[in-house]
Amino acid sequence: MTLREYFESKDGMGILSTADTHGRVNSALYARPHVIDENTLAFIMRERLSYRNLQSNPHACYLFAEDGPGYAGKRLYLTMTGEETNTDVIEKMRRRQRKDSDCEENKSLVYFRVDRIRPLVGDEDSKG
Repeated sequence: MTLREYFESKDGMGILSTADTHGRVNSALYARPHVIDENTLAFIMRERLSYRNLQSNPHACYLFAEDGPGYAGKRLYLTMTGEETNTDVIEKMRRRQRKDSDCEENKSLVYFRVDRIRPLVGDEDSKG
């Protein structure tokens, strides 16, 4: 199953973890990624701690836990490769409109290379 098929067919909860230059880790809830191709994902990010961490340390890990019994899901090891700040491009990528008060915050579409994929539990690797 491709990453696009996987994320289109699974419901669950995602957590993006980043670290600053001193190794201080941050984890935040994130929606499913936008799959650009099998090696590239993107997230719409507000200029908060996760985004700021990526400015000095491009490495991240996205953990996706599938809904349902047991421990199914994926851990994606990522490296930031670029970003898009054009509001029109970002709005076209959005899956839904947020109704909260911070919709006017600066946003970026942040691109990541998929370096490694592992199951939610275990040591199996599907990319090296």
